[in-house]
Amino acid sequence: MKNSLLSIIFLCLFACDTNRIPYAKDMLDRETNTLKPDQLNLIFDNSKVFPDNTQLAIGIIANGKTSFYGIKRENGALITVKNAKKVFEIGSISKVFTATLLANFIVKSKVFLNEPINTYWDNPFKADKKLTFKNLANHTSGLPRLPSNLDLLSVDQDNPYKDYDAKKLDFYLTEEMEMADETEHPYLYSNLGVGLLGFTLSKIENSSYEALLQTYITEKFNMPQTTTLRNIVASNMVQGQGPNGKSVPNWDLNVLVGAGGILSSVTDLSTFALAQFDASQVTLALTRKKTANVDERTAVGLGWHIVKNDKGHHWVSHSGGTGGYSSSMLLDITDKNAVIILSNVSGFNDSAGNIEALAFALMHTLEAE
Repeated sequence: MKNSLLSIIFLCLFACDTNRIPYAKDMLDRETNTLKPDQLNLIFDNSKVFPDNTQLAIGIIANGKTSFYGIKRENGALITVKNAKKVFEIGSISKVFTATLLANFIVKSKVFLNEPINTYWDNPFKADKKLTFKNLANHTSGLPRLPSNLDLLSVDQDNPYKDYDAKKLDFYLTEEMEMADETEHPYLYSNLGVGLLGFTLSKIENSSYEALLQTYITEKFNMPQTTTLRNIVASNMVQGQGPNGKSVPNWDLNVLVGAGGILSSVTDLSTFALAQFDASQVTLALTRKKTANVDERTAVGLGWHIVKNDKGHHWVSHSGGTGGYSSSMLLDITDKNAVIILSNVSGFNDSAGNIEALAFALMHTLEAE
């Protein structure tokens, strides 16, 4: 009885617009809302803990067909909003785009997957250590999460990466670089590694990361709201929130932009997801090809994590978090299902993990259909 009552309450809260129309069924019919009660309950359960002004933009692709849902927490209640084209920081989902840039370079024979990046740097790396494109894209380089000369305790806590420039990165690579023993840590998630990958590709092309992103991905797939340049989409951005719900500044990733500096919308990311379902897109398929194991249930391609679910099927995924935003993207290539969630829930919020958990829970509902 309690669960049924909760479903009815949430149906009304979620289905109603800012005028809070009281009859959920009428609103659902008018909006052709295809969300099922269990999906609505999942969204409510995973978002009820967030502060006021939290927004979730949700894209659901079921058997190749896309639907969008937007919610906002206002005065302790959930209301629907149209935010499918609103722009959020996507955090580490950016790594998938950096890996996709690499895949383009490989397909065009600009570089080779197992080739060391050292060739493209003027100065030798410390102890002449070699780093390959593959190792950077799949987190097997042994590089730490962040470079040792980026001290998070001494930087601007609201924008920690903004002053980490090419000069500092070069100094790290030539003077301070340390790598974990690959026998002990064959997989070690590294923002530094993927940021270095993005910057190296920019050096090879003698171009900015933004220009590469536009040339190889966003123009090709018609993704006009996807960029690293905040001024282009500033008027359409959802304000990021800190853990307590107060507004926080956006992050500038500087030389590590390829690790987490992209802005996008669920409309654009849904377009990108649909492109993944197109078997003719060999460059995208390359990013999803397994390159290393993480554990018994998880592998990694180039950028993407490959997850085996309880039924033995494989999904590809990535999540992201910054000071003001959390995100998750999950694809089932076989059944052409996907869930994309962008939010202004801080990556430092104690419940930020609910965003990824919600994506996986919603995907399970699609699998059950």
